Amino acid sequence: MTVMKPRIVFMGTPDFAVSSLEAILAAGYEVAAVVTTPDRPAGRGQKTTASAVKHYALEHALPLMQPEKLRDPDFLQALQALQADMFVVVAFRMLPQCVWAMPPMGTFNLHASLLPRYRGAAPINWAIINGEQETGVTTFLLNEHIDEGSILMQASTPINDDDTAETLHDRLAVMGQRLVAKTIEGLATNRLTPRPQPGNDGCTSYPAAPKIFKEDCRIPWELPGKRIHDFVRGLSPYPAAIMHLIDGKGMPQSIKVFETRFEASGDSKPRQLYSDGKSYLKVGTTDGFVHIISLQLNGKRRVGIADFLRGYDISNWILNC
Repeated sequence: MTVMKPRIVFMGTPDFAVSSLEAILAAGYEVAAVVTTPDRPAGRGQKTTASAVKHYALEHALPLMQPEKLRDPDFLQALQALQADMFVVVAFRMLPQCVWAMPPMGTFNLHASLLPRYRGAAPINWAIINGEQETGVTTFLLNEHIDEGSILMQASTPINDDDTAETLHDRLAVMGQRLVAKTIEGLATNRLTPRPQPGNDGCTSYPAAPKIFKEDCRIPWELPGKRIHDFVRGLSPYPAAIMHLIDGKGMPQSIKVFETRFEASGDSKPRQLYSDGKSYLKVGTTDGFVHIISLQLNGKRRVGIADFLRGYDISNWILNC
């Protein structure tokens, strides 16, 4: 039996989405267009920057659309004219119904968690921050609510003790591209039965994954050491956990912390700095010590703790909680 290969519009923005777009092309599906965000100023110089998906689309000569507003009549008319069978969304924006309801085979999204757990903008970060031991990827049909559509397929993976947001991101991106390809095939062959997500009735609560802002990155030193360690790796390398100190001159110092190690102990004083001035810096917690392994002082480059201590005398520094 000959299976119809659907004509697809792909919507996405960051590197995470590029992997899925690669999988769609590798499987031989026709990409009628790629929709991504408009170029935006980014970085210290505020240089106009294109999304990772745009770079990939241009490299592969794919038709590109960058609407400012998804309800713009001209964009909707152009999208309808593509006569796509299916829309695939990965790390894009919330779509209005006039967009997600357009294709006859529906619109599905890839989400980096095992829904209904960790709905929201930062599922990878929050799964690690909360000390989860498992996560995964989910494809689901879009509806009018954020991340609440019926589930199509899922795949899971353990969260390792040494995982950071970066390593888990990369692993889930590979898993996601496989799941996207399988989901397209399943929808094209009518072999998938969407199943409603549990918890949509409001009777059961699941951990959420709201967007993380700069003010959310301050290390919560009042927590137990393992929780602090998970907080750091859940934000590493971006946006990065922030450690606030007062130096020997009474000046505030902001340090990004990328790597830590927790040492259980009953001999620590919470929020106290410990260092030999050469090879280690650790902070006391209620149940031990959090060792700082690599960090970045504001305006400087990322270094290991020994290199940092060679450049700074922290004997009189204190934690600014």
